[in-house]
Amino acid sequence: MGRKVAKVLAGIFAVILILLTIVLIKTVLFTSKQVKAETAGDFTVDAKSASQRLSDAIKISTISYENNADFKGAEFLKFHIYLERSFPQLHKALKKEVINKYSLLYTWPGRDLKLKPAVFIAHMDVVPVEEKTIKEWKYEPFEGRIAEGYIWGRGTLDNKSNLLGIMEAVEGLLAKGFQPKQTIYIVSGHDEEVGGSQGAVKIAELFKSRGFALDYVIDEGMVITDGVMPGIAARAGLVGIAEKGIMNVELRAKGAGGHSSMPPRETTVGILCKAITKLENNPFPARLDGPAKYLFDYAGREMSFPNKIIFANLWLTEGLLKGQLQKSNTTNAMIRTTTAPTVLEGSNKNNVMPNIARAVVNFRILPGDTPESVLEHVRKTVNDPRIEIRAIAKEIQPPSPVADIDSKNFRAIQKSIRQIFPDVIVAPALAIAASDSRHFTGLTRDIYKFSPQIFRKDDTGRLHGINERIALDNYTQLIKFYMQLITNS
Repeated sequence: MGRKVAKVLAGIFAVILILLTIVLIKTVLFTSKQVKAETAGDFTVDAKSASQRLSDAIKISTISYENNADFKGAEFLKFHIYLERSFPQLHKALKKEVINKYSLLYTWPGRDLKLKPAVFIAHMDVVPVEEKTIKEWKYEPFEGRIAEGYIWGRGTLDNKSNLLGIMEAVEGLLAKGFQPKQTIYIVSGHDEEVGGSQGAVKIAELFKSRGFALDYVIDEGMVITDGVMPGIAARAGLVGIAEKGIMNVELRAKGAGGHSSMPPRETTVGILCKAITKLENNPFPARLDGPAKYLFDYAGREMSFPNKIIFANLWLTEGLLKGQLQKSNTTNAMIRTTTAPTVLEGSNKNNVMPNIARAVVNFRILPGDTPESVLEHVRKTVNDPRIEIRAIAKEIQPPSPVADIDSKNFRAIQKSIRQIFPDVIVAPALAIAASDSRHFTGLTRDIYKFSPQIFRKDDTGRLHGINERIALDNYTQLIKFYMQLITNS
């Protein structure tokens, strides 16, 4: 008996030893995927003048409103004139087209017209500022104040800094007599903040009607994080390679209404709330694939050895990692299609039971899932014939295809980031929010979402929020990034 026990223990020890050996070998071989930080180009930027131009652009309130009746077209036309005055060489060398009255398309012909063109997107519209929050702003939201090392105001992050930065880059390169090898289009929609249907959609349709096939597209979506990514001491340049889809599903419960003093055993509101609870208690499964897997494959290689063991051996640690990622709202959204009840409607009086109770549930769809699979999940989970379920058709946006991280275009973006920000670790990632770039699906596989803006923990709430701002030195780096990317491409 003793010998048998010894043999079993010896076998267990041998298996453990083999596992440890495999884990250690995989960890040792889990080396960096970062490209060498080459010397940046010799780019000169008049930081003071460029910052003033962005400041003045902020003063023009190109606001997108949900209610079309509030739209102020005159502000957008004023902005067009401002751009012409601010970037004279660009407007002389590039062909300008005004699309659907307010959106802009610029064409910068390349030296080799046989090459597929690149598209740089940056929308000109901004979200409104809530009246009740204005007193919480340090400086007026449309003042464009330059103070304390920052440019302040609505649009400094989303997204006039990118638009003005691209134009500063083109203006600077034109001054040096530079012409890109491939044709470059600059696209600036006027309604990105409300879906882009009248701006970017129309430009994408124009491209398709002209038979364009694009090399790559770069738009907003992800940024450089500083102290935000757990386990990474260095700043991380996250390049979005896909975008989650959007879908709103309406649930309606019908039943007997009447006075609340004589309620039935189950009311329409109660039936509806049970359905919502079922959806929240039965989320979509977490998946560590696609963009999320690519992110950890790149970022995990830059972590400390203990953390590196986890990411180098997902065959063994994937369940543990998923459990940790689900604890944070941010990281949980990276690994599953999310479920968020957003609207609940019933009676308009406290003592009246509604005949119809209505709810809307917002889903952000992970690549790999589809609007059809989401609707099937809702029906199967709710499983109640008293609940009418329908997708709100006009509010469906499938997830985008996943861009190629092995392409020359991803490498050009990665190289450009490392040249301008040598200490930054670059990694592909999933963009949670929507952007105008999604409308160009079908014109190229390589659609990337990246803004060379540096975000610290306290900056995330500034986007669409209070005290939006960009650091002066970061804005100069942003301009140089676009100059470098255009040169590298």
